[in-house]
Parts: sequence; structure tokens; C-alpha cells
Amino acid sequence: MEKNLRDKNTDMFFNAILHLESVDECYDFFEDLCTVNELKSISQRIVVAKMLREKKVYSEIVEETGASTATVSRVNRSLQYGRGGYDLVFDRMNGKDGE
Repeated sequence: MEKNLRDKNTDMFFNAILHLESVDECYDFFEDLCTVNELKSISQRIVVAKMLREKKVYSEIVEETGASTATVSRVNRSLQYGRGGYDLVFDRMNGKDGE
């Protein structure tokens, strides 16, 4: 993680998320924490990442999600050169985490 991102505030934020136990709890927490637009933007990125992993083309992703091509490119860069966070989450969601 970038040195300027990792700090005690971000650690507290991530630890708070780890204490959520259900989708309903996530809705409650994130609706208190974020604006509707922030939540929609974040959730759009994960859908874009899923579609990119499924080898969907940019035009289809833009049409289906409403994301800009810049957002699709940014997410694609994260998938290709990032720290593997999307892959980790998708693999766990699909039961590929060794359980």
C-alpha cells in the first residue's frame, strides 16, 4: 500500500469494515459514512472489474454500467498492475480461497 495511504486513520476504517457482519450492516455503515454518489461510484468499479475479468469489451461495460471509459481504463490498470485486491475478493466470493 502506498505509504501516504497507510496510517492509523485508514487502519481504523478498514478494521471497522472487518467488524461488519451482514449486507444490512454494510448498508447502515456506508450510508452513514458516504454520499449516495460515492457509494454508487465505488460499487460501479467492482462491477466494472468483474466484467473486465469476464473479458467483456469496454463498449459493453460502458453501456451496461454507465461508467466512463476513463473509469474502465483505471479499473483495468488496477486489475493488470495493482496489488491483486480485486482478484482476492472475487476469488473468495467464488469460493476459491482454499476453504
